[in-house]
Amino acid sequence: MATDDRSEIHIRSRWGEIDSNGHMRNVAYLDISANSRMEFFNANGYTLTEFFGAGLGPVVLKDEIEYKREVRLAEDLTVTNELAGISEDNTRFVFRNQFIKANGKLACKISSLVAFFDLATRKMIAPPENLMKAILSLPRSEDFSTITQ
Repeated sequence: MATDDRSEIHIRSRWGEIDSNGHMRNVAYLDISANSRMEFFNANGYTLTEFFGAGLGPVVLKDEIEYKREVRLAEDLTVTNELAGISEDNTRFVFRNQFIKANGKLACKISSLVAFFDLATRKMIAPPENLMKAILSLPRSEDFSTITQ
């Protein structure tokens, strides 16, 4: 569920997300990160149906995970959405998710390089104006930069 500013979601870690050491699994972080982005797009009027209708597909090109603290079963977390980078041609974006524990401590940070593909041509394109406006409305990370590669 998105908040009023649509830049964060609140979750509780679940049994299926926990590994044999009693910590949240790395793929659980990635799944939640992707879901957080989709919740943001959905809250801003860009549902999966809208993506398909526009012939547009979001694609993750790279994920980088930085673990800070353990997350255990049934812990409450706030997952933030930030914009950490954008290419000059508006075809690639770095979305950042921070997993913040109830005590305010950072548990994990995920940076995802995301592109939008034209599903017909299979080429990267800039998102439509309304989606671009939503992306640009995200809070910018402290290390926001222009993507040059």
